[in-house]
Amino acid sequence: TSRHRELAQKYVSATEFTLEEVISTLESIRADTSRKDEGNKQFKETAVASLELHLPRTAEIKKRKVLLKTKLDITTQELKKLIGEEYGFKHFNLILMGQTLSPGKRLDEQNVKNNSKIMVLVVSSEQEKTEMLKKEENKRQQDEGLQRTQKGFQILSERDGSEDPVSTPYLEIADQKGNPLQIPDSERKALILAMGFHEKGRALMKKRNHSAALTHLLQADEQFNKCNSALLRTVDNYAVLQLDVVWCYQALQQLDCLNDARQRLERAEECFKRCYGEQQSRLQQIKGHTGGEDVLFLRLYLLQSLLAYHDGKKNQALNKLRNVEELFGQLCLDPEKMHQLMTLGFSEQEARLGLRACRGDVEEAERLISQRKTKELKEREREKRRRRLQDINTLVELGFSKRDAARALHQTRGDVDKAYTVLLDGAEQLLELGFQKDMADSALRLMGEDLAQATQMLLDNQGVVPPELLSPSPPSSSSEEPSTSSDSTAWSRLDEDLVNEVLEDIPRHEEDYLDLKLDEEQELMLQIRSSLEKQSSSSG
Repeated sequence: TSRHRELAQKYVSATEFTLEEVISTLESIRADTSRKDEGNKQFKETAVASLELHLPRTAEIKKRKVLLKTKLDITTQELKKLIGEEYGFKHFNLILMGQTLSPGKRLDEQNVKNNSKIMVLVVSSEQEKTEMLKKEENKRQQDEGLQRTQKGFQILSERDGSEDPVSTPYLEIADQKGNPLQIPDSERKALILAMGFHEKGRALMKKRNHSAALTHLLQADEQFNKCNSALLRTVDNYAVLQLDVVWCYQALQQLDCLNDARQRLERAEECFKRCYGEQQSRLQQIKGHTGGEDVLFLRLYLLQSLLAYHDGKKNQALNKLRNVEELFGQLCLDPEKMHQLMTLGFSEQEARLGLRACRGDVEEAERLISQRKTKELKEREREKRRRRLQDINTLVELGFSKRDAARALHQTRGDVDKAYTVLLDGAEQLLELGFQKDMADSALRLMGEDLAQATQMLLDNQGVVPPELLSPSPPSSSSEEPSTSSDSTAWSRLDEDLVNEVLEDIPRHEEDYLDLKLDEEQELMLQIRSSLEKQSSSSG
């Protein structure tokens, strides 16, 4: 058309191109646009989408960009089959905006839309194998980690809480006032497992290993759901877990879980309201401060904003985001105040939690942290005493007297293994003097493990323990005893190692879950803010 030529002429004078080149370019743009309009109409009417495939450069393929028509409710695997048959590719991945599409998931679950551009990336079968192996190895490690966590906390949950508070001080469930809650035995086990999995999941989140974290958190959720008492309504653990799960969803961009995420956030909000009271009034009464918990609300509103954005509810997303930004402003700490508290010898975590709890008041924060530290010291002392008693009992069970066990522990500065060796040495020395093993063991036991007295007694009786003294425990049983008991200690050592491994991930500070650095949160805030602004500018 003449209008076309006029336009072409304008470009020719402005660029270095010939009239023919400009005309053919304009023509292809026009064809492209009308094809897109046609495709959009087809998508609206039949749900058949047009995908623009970018093919790899090969001798057989002249055209690098091709259109493929397909519905979006098929899996990546099915799409790969279509492409493989059409173009003869064997091993390849499909890449959408830098992300590899997962074989088992549907296209629409992975953000594939009408007019999406998808790159076909040919991989050598070697490379594909390596990738597969890496994935399998990761999964194997994750499963193994999960099983070790399960086993460790299982052992803990089967110990009687009253007899062994030493190993579970950080798994005590307390109400907001810090009073331990009475929990029916049937639920205690599920609860310890739930809290254990949750803590392990949180530790993995801190390392930004979100997929391993998610598997642990979902296990925790399963265990929490076995508790049907009023318990979950009185503590905020359950609400925090719901937030953590949704946080992992967004970090892994698993937006196919939107419905689940929505329900979890509703549960979390409801649970916070119950535990903290309206406007956090109950929390204020109990703790005397509510600033620390604000980080949880920041995460809640941030995730709600994200979901609203994905649901296309722009205003709602914006309102929630404003709440987040306001809270973020309050929770950002003054470096000068942080420095002030840290020069007093407090850790960064203590300073951060203290300042946030007291909404930035340094004097208040200092008082709060000092109070907590005093309480912690007392608890540590108590725990040390409990540990010591437990160690003495272990040695008594192995056949030594209480007094000697205590003495040996004192000598070895509380090292049970060394104390055991020291105590065994006594028996060995008697053997070296030529006494028989069963007599040496009996003499030591009768004399309360006192080596000098046992030696004297054996010398006085020609190396034999007088039979009238032995009747309560015949020597035959005593000579068999050590082997069985050392066997059981080998077992409990393995158990101990597992228990210690899982307890390592349990933070020392009871408010560790409120200690967020807010860098990930800030990233997400900015992301949502810019997405919303882009949308309004393009629609405006």
